Amino acid sequence: MASKTMAINRPAPPSLSEYLTVRKAAQMLGVSVSTLRNWDRSGKLKPVRHPVNGYRLYRLKELADILTAVDRGTRSDDAARTQ
Repeated sequence: MASKTMAINRPAPPSLSEYLTVRKAAQMLGVSVSTLRNWDRSGKLKPVRHPVNGYRLYRLKELADILTAVDRGTRSDDAARTQ
């Protein structure tokens, strides 16, 4: 009698094209790799780990959201200074 394997409900693995390495993410944000790692430890960013090598990966959308928030804050600061 052949054994049957049970399907385990796991989330689909993320597409790695949606993520950046720590070096690329730091370049995108204009900060050092050390700063990005410090943000990880403090909980400001939540990286995922590469399924094969365990390296930190950052979701591109999350990084873009950070840049958008920073840009909004900069524009708000500029507007306040001109009034």
